Amino acid sequence: SFYYGTFPAGFLWGVGSSAYQTEGAWDKDGKGPSIWDVFTHKKGKVFRNETGDSGCDGYYKVKDDIQLLKELKVNHYLFSISWPRIMPTGIKKQLNEKGIRFYNDTINSLLENNIIPIVSLYHWDLPQVLQEKYGGWQNISMINYFNDYANLCFEKFGDRVKHWITFSNPWAVAEKGYGTGEHAPGLKLGGCGAYKAAHHIIKTHAKVWHSYNNTWRSKQQGMVGISLTSSWGEPLDPHSQTDRDAAERYIQFHLGWFANPIYRGDYPEVMKIYVGRKSAQQGLGTSRLPTFSVQEKAYIKGTSDFLGIGHFTTRYVLQKSSPFLQVSSYHTDHDLAELVDPKWPAPGSKWLYSVPWGFRRLLNFIKTQYGNPLIYVTENGVSEKVQCTQLCDEWRIEYLKGYINEILK
Repeated sequence: SFYYGTFPAGFLWGVGSSAYQTEGAWDKDGKGPSIWDVFTHKKGKVFRNETGDSGCDGYYKVKDDIQLLKELKVNHYLFSISWPRIMPTGIKKQLNEKGIRFYNDTINSLLENNIIPIVSLYHWDLPQVLQEKYGGWQNISMINYFNDYANLCFEKFGDRVKHWITFSNPWAVAEKGYGTGEHAPGLKLGGCGAYKAAHHIIKTHAKVWHSYNNTWRSKQQGMVGISLTSSWGEPLDPHSQTDRDAAERYIQFHLGWFANPIYRGDYPEVMKIYVGRKSAQQGLGTSRLPTFSVQEKAYIKGTSDFLGIGHFTTRYVLQKSSPFLQVSSYHTDHDLAELVDPKWPAPGSKWLYSVPWGFRRLLNFIKTQYGNPLIYVTENGVSEKVQCTQLCDEWRIEYLKGYINEILK
């Protein structure tokens, strides 16, 4: 049973998906290749060399999926638009009308079934052409290309879509895609590439928000936000100042990296200090963490009508100084170590331990740090254990119940 029994009237219940993970039809009806199509087609990049070529065949099963949503009695559905499905090369000169029709039909079908669409403009599937030609999010030109794409979406779908997310989990785009190379496009650019990609993403988000605010808001009356994913960092020893400081750094290097510029106008001070210090140790003349001009700070601050939050797990955090390395890394910049409690229930994915109490602490941190913004929980869930031969419903129920209960509290 839940802590208070029920959620207040008007609470929004929803589920979510992303284009690459569900649609399939990766090269059908005029869709261009994305960086994830190309990345997963290379052997050894993904577990068991799985691809999203078919996904869940969502491209062909929209009506069936929406009926399932109706049976679940959810009133909101978050999905992402595939940029290369409607702009195969990423530029506005080449549009794919079949892709635009697909999303129009999806939105209309949702509304016919009294399900409100929440749309993410970017859930990682950059058009491959923009990666090959310009270097993707390493290149400042992405700001204008993405803004063109966003404005096309506002034009085509904004009369019915009133909740827009610019980027879903940009932390993973920057760090995993351009830092460690574990995600598409697979570039191992260390502590320079991740920060540069994030810098361009933040400026892109702000430009899109201003575009909507100046051109579309008065006509469409919608909202534009961003969805940030962050674990909670709990000090291993709550009585240790160094562990408390390390836990604070953990949150600032994850959530604050993107939230601070949007809500406060600049990167977290602790990021500037630590990355600047590590850069100086490398003999660099300037910090690897880029800077915003005074004008950019003012332009970026306040550019979110709501904050989407993805949250899955928690870590204990302690101070641990990283040895000096000539090769920089986001992970060595923040001088900390992460631990898990062996008593925490373990999932299928080794990183995704069930720690419900961390969610409430994260939400309270956001409330205190960023002025109690309107929050949509955009991502939460758990992977099943490999030994399950069928859906692990009991495991999922316990996980979701615990996390939902913390929201209720």
